[in-house]
Amino acid sequence: MQRRARILLFGGVAIFLSGICLFLFFYHPVKFLEVDFLNVGQGDAELIKTPYGQNILIDGGPDNKVLAELGRNLPWLEKKIDLIILTHPHDDHVSGLIDVLKKYQVGRILMADAPSNAPPYEEFLRMDYEKKVPVVLVAGRQTITLGADLRLEILHPEKDDIGAGLNEDSIVARLIYKKKVFLFVGDAGVKTEAELLGEKIDLQADILKVGHHGSETASTLDFLRIVAPKLAIIEVGVNNQFSFPGEDTLWRLQKVGAKILRTDLNGTIKVKSDGEKIW
Repeated sequence: MQRRARILLFGGVAIFLSGICLFLFFYHPVKFLEVDFLNVGQGDAELIKTPYGQNILIDGGPDNKVLAELGRNLPWLEKKIDLIILTHPHDDHVSGLIDVLKKYQVGRILMADAPSNAPPYEEFLRMDYEKKVPVVLVAGRQTITLGADLRLEILHPEKDDIGAGLNEDSIVARLIYKKKVFLFVGDAGVKTEAELLGEKIDLQADILKVGHHGSETASTLDFLRIVAPKLAIIEVGVNNQFSFPGEDTLWRLQKVGAKILRTDLNGTIKVKSDGEKIW
């Protein structure tokens, strides 16, 4: 009986181990993309965490609040930002990046060659020079491949567009993960929207980072109908002096059927996707 029990025991263990091996062979863990729309007050900052381990930060908000947000939304002791994208050099987008350059190891910076002599922007450039971070200037459309099924398309500005005004100089980028799409438009307004529509490029997106904090200078109905976002996210400060977002902008977003989330009401907004669904 003892010998038979040992045989049964060893046989059970062998079957169990075989099952584990088969499970490991066929199991492929789901890879998630996460985009965090950070609550930095009256300003923009978006953290992209890719399924391939890259950290991308679009803008840095108006001050060092971004450091606390990065600390809460990155793994403990993570001090690496692979790519910073500065959409344009207004204070509420660039100021927080000065502290990011001080505290994080940054791989590269992507920005438009927009003219500005504002002190926060000049300090950002000085800090970048000190840290010796490579800078790539946007001069037309380009695609950044982040993985086999993940890419970042830079749609704007073209070289000839620079100088139309800092908001209209904003980098517009489209992040595509399998079947799901995010559109980031910085503070681009109606002029840039009209240009993009005129070029008849693909602007559809499931998630829209609403332009210029929901102000009336952006988010025309024609533009929103083409983008057709399911979720519209407005990054804006509580009781801000500009009264953003505008009531007409909110109406237009509702008109196209977008669900609206706001950092002043909802705090940091985390969006995850496996490329097929969005949470």
